[in-house]
Amino acid sequence: MKIDVHFEPAAPLPDLTGSTVVVIDVLRVTSVMVEALVNGAQGVYPAPSTEEAIKLASSLGREDTLLCGESRGLKIEGFDLGNSPGEFTAEAVAGKRLVMSTTNGTRAFFLVDEAVRVLAGSFMNLGAVAAEVMDSDSLVIVCAGTDGLFSLDDAVCAGALVQRIRTVAEAGVELNDAAVGAVEMARTFHLNRHFLAATSTGQRLIEIGLPEDLDACAEIDRHAVVPEMDDRVIQLCSPKAGLSEPGG
Repeated sequence: MKIDVHFEPAAPLPDLTGSTVVVIDVLRVTSVMVEALVNGAQGVYPAPSTEEAIKLASSLGREDTLLCGESRGLKIEGFDLGNSPGEFTAEAVAGKRLVMSTTNGTRAFFLVDEAVRVLAGSFMNLGAVAAEVMDSDSLVIVCAGTDGLFSLDDAVCAGALVQRIRTVAEAGVELNDAAVGAVEMARTFHLNRHFLAATSTGQRLIEIGLPEDLDACAEIDRHAVVPEMDDRVIQLCSPKAGLSEPGG
């Protein structure tokens, strides 16, 4: 297996036509997708902008569609939900379509949709994603980053995912330089709420009054599910067993 990590999606990506892609946005959209789908959402429809999200929700029908997302970390005015995992309870989202627009994460999905498969990964579903990609010949892990720049939380999550895969891979695993660096970062940092709170994105969430988001997003292997995008709709696939050892 060949594994390439890319620390932010604005950089040129390789040809993805034969690859499986995992998009990671720990704080917070891929974590939110996991929580929402576990709690019964019909699907998540990523949108590249607030305006496109409003148009898409209108076309789907607002009676069973929720507008979700954030701008600069805060819920967009007029939207039903923001981008905090705690908002996406079964009571709020079960049976609903979720049209979602965020500053970084949802945009990343539009850059990788030519891949064979596109999955959403986070600390919340680390083991399930690792198990799901084990049969891939080419795996590309794309960190959503922050405003087009490197984000430590996403990079460490990418490294933890690579570690899980290498631990059980039967054949050799070839890593690009960024993947090697991500693994070293995952070995360096203890993966918990305090680590997330020390990152620039985590500090921003604390500043705007959302520290509780860090607790949910730091919970490793909270759910054994894998969100997968097909035709620009993200729904749960049937995850494979194994690789769920907590702690990366």
